[in-house]
Amino acid sequence: MTNHPQDSAGGHGLVRGFGTLEATALNMSNMVGVGPFITIPLIIGSMGGPQCMLGWLLGAILALCDGLVWSELAAAMPGVGGTYLYLQTAFEKTRLAALLPFLFIWQFILSGPLEIASGYIGFAQYLKYFWREMGPMETRLVTSAVGALVVVALYRKVTDVSRLTVVLWVGMLITVVFSIASGLTHFHPEIAFDFPPGAFTFSTGFLAGLGSAMLIAMYDFMGYYDICYVGDEVRSPARTIPRSIIFSVLAVAGIYSLMNVSIIGVVPWREAMQSKFIGAEFIERLYGAKAAAVVTILILWTAFASVFALLLGYSRIPYAAAVKGHFFKPFAKLHPTGNFPHISLLVMGAFSIVASFWSLDTVISALLTSRVLVQFVAQIAALHYIRKHRREIALPFRMWLYPAPAIIALVGWIYVFSTSGWVFVGFGVLTLAVGVAAHIIWRKLSPETA
Repeated sequence: MTNHPQDSAGGHGLVRGFGTLEATALNMSNMVGVGPFITIPLIIGSMGGPQCMLGWLLGAILALCDGLVWSELAAAMPGVGGTYLYLQTAFEKTRLAALLPFLFIWQFILSGPLEIASGYIGFAQYLKYFWREMGPMETRLVTSAVGALVVVALYRKVTDVSRLTVVLWVGMLITVVFSIASGLTHFHPEIAFDFPPGAFTFSTGFLAGLGSAMLIAMYDFMGYYDICYVGDEVRSPARTIPRSIIFSVLAVAGIYSLMNVSIIGVVPWREAMQSKFIGAEFIERLYGAKAAAVVTILILWTAFASVFALLLGYSRIPYAAAVKGHFFKPFAKLHPTGNFPHISLLVMGAFSIVASFWSLDTVISALLTSRVLVQFVAQIAALHYIRKHRREIALPFRMWLYPAPAIIALVGWIYVFSTSGWVFVGFGVLTLAVGVAAHIIWRKLSPETA
């Protein structure tokens, strides 16, 4: 397989508007977003103390190893759709060629909007800093309004979108750099490292808590691969995509570590664990209410940047499946003047708004457990299959120390999945089982395209 032409024209009429800077900005905006600002209380609660930082560390290792899997696949197959394309291409000569891509789209129609919705929920949660009387109905109105605004912002040609991505990214960097600098200059190690008795005692409870902490960490890290979904809109993809993934993971791992240590070095973890908008309360404790209000606005900006990046990438996945004839035909339509998949954008945007009506903890657990088996684990299997059985597929980027990173990623994802709780493990397995049944029905109804 040869790479796509690396000029201004991508596949299917798409425009190559993303270079390394824009691609890294897209990934990082997706990764950081509002996640750390709303999940710090959750991750502290998962292990009951600052030992939860171990979950961040293991999450960073998992993200880096899995990022190398994405990099190798994306460099070899820099098209639209990410995982959908990789699974279809890797197993195209087997009976799995139709099943696995179908299962990915099946779970993605659920998990993609859930991930985007978590950003809308986070936005509304921080808006409560200004609007303390916000109730459930008002919260739903806010998430709906933000979702509609994101769709409007993305409803334009990709060259304009790539520039807007960088602008939003800069706002995100200002937010996190200011938060980190503020925490480090007021850092109290006796507060940050106030471990409870038996914090590192090895037990079944410790392993379960660590798994929960990793699940939350991986939710915050998710997005290091976002550029892979728009591979046909990337310049020099074999070089740009791996660089943007590796740069994004390393940069965000550093940001997360510093941000979390900075905050719990100012706000005792027992108080932080109860906070609904820890980022704002952290700044308020240091500089007062006015400064906290400014930072809250920046956090809202960051939340918007995150959901902007998510919907941009995820709207391309049903489009890619429809172009291949494996999804409903209207999703394959491009905007007549902007050359972007407007039908897919509108539908995914609407589903995300509906998903934002659920609770944050349910959204996070459901989106990860529904995605792990069909996407992350299946991709690792696809890479191994390509290396062993599809040697005609060129691999312009090869991960270092293969297969060690792939094995670490596989073990890490299985651990996160298995410790997510029986309800969500069952949800993930059920999603997969129903998808298989739906595929059988789909093949019978549409044998010419299955």
